Amino acid sequence: MAGRYKKNWRQDRVVNYVRTYHKRNVLLVLIAFFIVILILVGRLGYLMIGRSEHFGVKAKEIQERERSIKAQRGRILDRNGVELASNKPVSTISVIYSQITKPEKVIKVLVKELGLSEEYVRQRVEKKSSIERIKSNVEKETADKIRAYELDGVMVDEDYKRYYPYSNLVSKVIGFTGSDNQGIIGLEVEYDDILQGKNGVIYTLTTAKGVEIKNAAEHRKEPIPGNDLYTSLDVNIQQYAQQAARKVKEEKQAKSVKIIIMNPQNGEIYAMVNEPEFNNNEPYTIAEAENMDLTEEEKSTLLNAMWRNSCISDTYEPGSTFKMITATAALEEGCVHVSDTFSCPGFKIVEDRRIRCHKTTGHGAETFKEGIMNSCNPVFMEIGARTGVDNMYKWYERLGLMEKTGIDLPGEANSIFHKKENVGAVELATMSFGQSFQITPLQLLRAVCAIVNGGNAVTPHFGVKIVSSDQTSINKLKYTTKENIISKETSDTMKVLLEAVVAEGGGNKCYIEGYRIGGKTATSEKLPRSSNKYISSFVGFAPADDPKVLAIVLIDEPEGVYYGGTIAAPVIKGIFDNILPYLGIEQEYTSLEE
Repeated sequence: MAGRYKKNWRQDRVVNYVRTYHKRNVLLVLIAFFIVILILVGRLGYLMIGRSEHFGVKAKEIQERERSIKAQRGRILDRNGVELASNKPVSTISVIYSQITKPEKVIKVLVKELGLSEEYVRQRVEKKSSIERIKSNVEKETADKIRAYELDGVMVDEDYKRYYPYSNLVSKVIGFTGSDNQGIIGLEVEYDDILQGKNGVIYTLTTAKGVEIKNAAEHRKEPIPGNDLYTSLDVNIQQYAQQAARKVKEEKQAKSVKIIIMNPQNGEIYAMVNEPEFNNNEPYTIAEAENMDLTEEEKSTLLNAMWRNSCISDTYEPGSTFKMITATAALEEGCVHVSDTFSCPGFKIVEDRRIRCHKTTGHGAETFKEGIMNSCNPVFMEIGARTGVDNMYKWYERLGLMEKTGIDLPGEANSIFHKKENVGAVELATMSFGQSFQITPLQLLRAVCAIVNGGNAVTPHFGVKIVSSDQTSINKLKYTTKENIISKETSDTMKVLLEAVVAEGGGNKCYIEGYRIGGKTATSEKLPRSSNKYISSFVGFAPADDPKVLAIVLIDEPEGVYYGGTIAAPVIKGIFDNILPYLGIEQEYTSLEE
């Protein structure tokens, strides 16, 4: 009995232990379950309440399709508010694969109305993408025709195309934009960030399969137009200059003609001509190559040449216009005075070289003033030698000839000079009258600004102010000016000397009664010297005592008579005849002219 009792006691103990263990496990499981439930409820509450806005946006994004609304690009205007670059309303045609119900009809209509190949259209219509662009810059009339078909899956969205009201006027300065409305060359690319606006968006509701829900309200984020750029250009002055350039180019069968007209007091550029210009509404059309079978590389070369702004991107030997620089340096260093006398036998021997004057019989005895009026090479070789290499290079640097001008255009080239240590007597002699180095036309004009404006180095520029599309914000642009780089005394002397060049010397074909005009002619022989090709040029400014306008013309490879005083000076005379009264500069007759 005792043994059986003991055995039962043990069994009961095991059973009780198992029951207790089971209850404990059940309790733990229940606790764990409730903990999990609490975590899930907490997480769900967090997602539904704390993150509701976030997931609401995500859900909306899944249900919505976005289509871009192009922003209008800012305008480019001249100094008087005349539009040089604006926008023309056009459309972009796109297709949405999931919404197309009649693909063959869509293909047929788009091929017909857009003038595209069937292969091209079919490839895009049948492509399984969210949205596929078929063509941009579609004229409004064509877009309206496509819209009238009411084709499922065909989107006709508003867009803007860059438009240039004056076509080929100052085209190499303004530039043009690409199919994406981004600037390619000229002011369009230089001020691209300012001119570009911010695109808007059209949001449309779609099903889970991406099909647009008909009659569902769509909403939009409106685009923000770009800012307007007001420039120093003047349409009237540019037209005068461009007409003059075209006329002399045709008369002299020249390769090209370049003209820059600016205010020497502040660096504002009124006109910049690179004749021939191109039509920036059709920037990829090469007229002279219309019937030629060109490779892509050949076409690219011709286009780059057509778009090139030679006034800032090409260098040349300036010839005798550079004598203004040599004279300024010599006067500043005290190496020459106006009354100094010289003798010109028609040449000068420098080391083992016989370097001739343009007048081979010589000018004989002459003063420094007469040497400038006669553009006498031996006189300038002499004063260059007196000034010396170190001093000449010092003034090249001070007048900005060893650096870019900083103009607000892309693609500006820099000058090409000998290293100073490599300049000997012969190099110094030829440099003194404008040979054996190269600069850009704008670099020369910038240096002349300082010579005639009282001694201040200005920054040539086009941009004047940035104005928001709603006209509420105006930001005037500022440019660097270095004051007193040459003395006022030297500036005043140079103005008198250069006025004498026009009144009595080789620049007399720019003389206009009633106006005091200063200037300097040049006839520079191109390399190689044996080619017998020349650049005829003239730099002129008015009024001579207080210049308000400064201009340069370069006629590249004229046929027949090629002397700057004969063919280039009259070009500036014709321009001044028109623009001086326009700029409000009145005639003042001397007693001899009355």
